[in-house]
Amino acid sequence: MEQAKGKVKEAAGRTVGNERLEAEGRAEQAKGDARQAKEKAKDVFRH
Repeated sequence: MEQAKGKVKEAAGRTVGNERLEAEGRAEQAKGDARQAKEKAKDVFRH
């Protein structure tokens, strides 16, 4: 969810020329990627 929200923010920021919004979008995507990686790692250790 965070990844999708981040992509929308990044695209919106790029469209209107707002670098701060674009950066926030990239940060949210990175946060989502990290959370997803953490969940995958937990699944690997459960099995």
